[in-house]
Amino acid sequence: MPALDRKWWTLIAVCTATFMLLLDITVVNVALPDIQRSLHSSFSDIQWVVDAYSLTLAAFLLTAGVVGDMFGRREVFAIGLGVFSVSSLVCGLATTSLVLNLARAAQGVGGAIMFATSLALIASAFTGKERGTAFGIYGAVLGGAVAVGPLVGGAITSGIGWRWIFFVNVPIGILAIGLTLAKVQESKDPNQRRVDWIGFVSFSSALFMLVFALIRGNDDGWSSPLIVGLLIGAAVLLATFLVAEWRQADPMLDLTLFKRPAVTGVSLAAFTLSASIFALFLYLTLYIQDDLGYGPLAAGVRFLPLTFLAFVVSPIAGKLTVRIHARYLLGTGLFLIAVGCLVMSTTHATSSWTVLLPGFIVAGIGIGTVNPVLASSAISVVPPQRSGMASGANSTFRQVGIATGIAGLGSVFQSQIQHRTMSALGATSTGQSVIAHGGAQLKAAILGGGVRQAAAALPTTASRTALLHAYRVGFSATLNTIMIIGAVIALAGSVGAFALVRQRDFVPSVAPPTAPTGPEPAVPHGATS
Repeated sequence: MPALDRKWWTLIAVCTATFMLLLDITVVNVALPDIQRSLHSSFSDIQWVVDAYSLTLAAFLLTAGVVGDMFGRREVFAIGLGVFSVSSLVCGLATTSLVLNLARAAQGVGGAIMFATSLALIASAFTGKERGTAFGIYGAVLGGAVAVGPLVGGAITSGIGWRWIFFVNVPIGILAIGLTLAKVQESKDPNQRRVDWIGFVSFSSALFMLVFALIRGNDDGWSSPLIVGLLIGAAVLLATFLVAEWRQADPMLDLTLFKRPAVTGVSLAAFTLSASIFALFLYLTLYIQDDLGYGPLAAGVRFLPLTFLAFVVSPIAGKLTVRIHARYLLGTGLFLIAVGCLVMSTTHATSSWTVLLPGFIVAGIGIGTVNPVLASSAISVVPPQRSGMASGANSTFRQVGIATGIAGLGSVFQSQIQHRTMSALGATSTGQSVIAHGGAQLKAAILGGGVRQAAAALPTTASRTALLHAYRVGFSATLNTIMIIGAVIALAGSVGAFALVRQRDFVPSVAPPTAPTGPEPAVPHGATS
C-alpha cells in the first residue's frame, strides 16, 4: 500500500479513537443527573464519575507515553483502545455507583494510553506541510467533539438512556482497533527508555489522597484522623515525587523544564483553565437539570452557545499566534473566562436558564482563545526533543485541574447547599412543617439530587411549592459562590500567563502556528473533564 495512504489511515484511526475519547468525556456531564437517580448515587458518587476518570488519566498519561516509546506506539495505542472499549461496556452494565466509578477509572487508563501515543503516531507518519495539515484536521476533530458532546449526550440520554453513552464506544472501539492494527505503521523511540515507577506511584497516590480528602472532608469532618492523615500523606508523597524527579536521570517529569518561567506560566494556565470553567461544568449541569428541571437533551442544547463559540473561536486564535504573543492570548482568554464566571454568579431563585447565557458567551470565547494557544505553547517553550514530555505534562496539568477543581468546588457546594436550603425552608411556617415531615431524608435528598421526588411525596401543594422554592434559593446562592471561586482561579491563571509566559522563552525551531489549533481533552468534561 502506498506510504501516503498509510499516513492518512493513521490520521483516520487516531482521529476516530480520539473523537470517541473526547465525546465520552463531554457526554457524561449531561447524563450525570440521570445516572444519579438511576443508581441512587450520593453527591460524592457523581463527583467520582468525573474524578475517577480524570485521576487515572492524569496519573497514567506521562507513563503511557514512555511505554509507547519502549514497546511501539501502534500496539500500545491499540491496547489503550481495547481497555477503553471494555471498560465502556462495564460502565454501561454497571448497577452500582462503585462498579461505575471503578470502570470509569479503567476508562481513564485506556484514555491516557490513547492520548499519550496519538500525537506521536501522527508526528511519525507525517512530515513537512502535511504534518501541519494533519494536526489541523486533528485539532478540528477535537474541537468538534467538544462542541457536539453535550448535545449528543443529551440526545442519547433522553432517547435511549444514559447507559448507551458508554455502549456506543464498543463498536467504535472495535472498528478503531482493527483499523490501527491493519493500517497504522509502527513507531518507537530509538533511545532506550524506562518507566519511572517511583514517580508514577508517588504522583498517582498523592493525587488520589488529595482528591479523596476533598470529596470526603464534609462527611467525615475536616479535623477527623482520616482526612488529616490523607492530606498529610498527599503532601509527603508529593514531596517524594518532586525529590525523585529531581534526582533521576530519566524522570517521568523533567523538573528542569520549569526553569523557564514560560513553562510554569503555561502549566498554570492549563491547570486554572480546567480547575475553573471545566470543573464548573458539573455544577452548571446540575443547576440546569436538578434546579431548573430541564431534561438531558434540553440541557445539552443550552450548553451550545458556550461549546459552539469555543469551537468557532479556536482556529481564529490559533492563527493569531503568528501576530500576537502567546502571553496576551492566554492572559486575555483566561480573563474572559473569569468575567464569564462572574457574570454567571448572578442567579437567584426565580432565574431562568438565560441568566447564564451572557456568561456562556464570554466564557466560550475565552475557552476558544486559550485552548489552541495552550496546545502550541506547551511544545514551543521547550527544546524539540522535550516536546513530547512537555505536551504530556500540559495535559496532565489539565486533568489534575479538573480532578482537584471538581473535588474542591464540591466540598464548598456540599457544605453550603444543604444549610442554605434548610435555612430558606425554615423561614416560613409551611417550610417548618416540611422539615418536621421530612427530617434526615430531606437532607439526603438535597445532596442526592432527589428534591423533586421528595417534593412529589409531600401531602399538599403548599408544602411542595415551599420545598422547591427553598431548594432554588439554596442552589442559586451556592452556585453563585462557586462561580466566584472559579472566577478567582481563572483570574490567577490570567495574571500568571501575563507575568510568566515570556516570548523570549519560546524555542524558534518549534513555532506555535504549526501545532494543533483545536481544543485538547479537558473537558467534562467535562469537562468533563
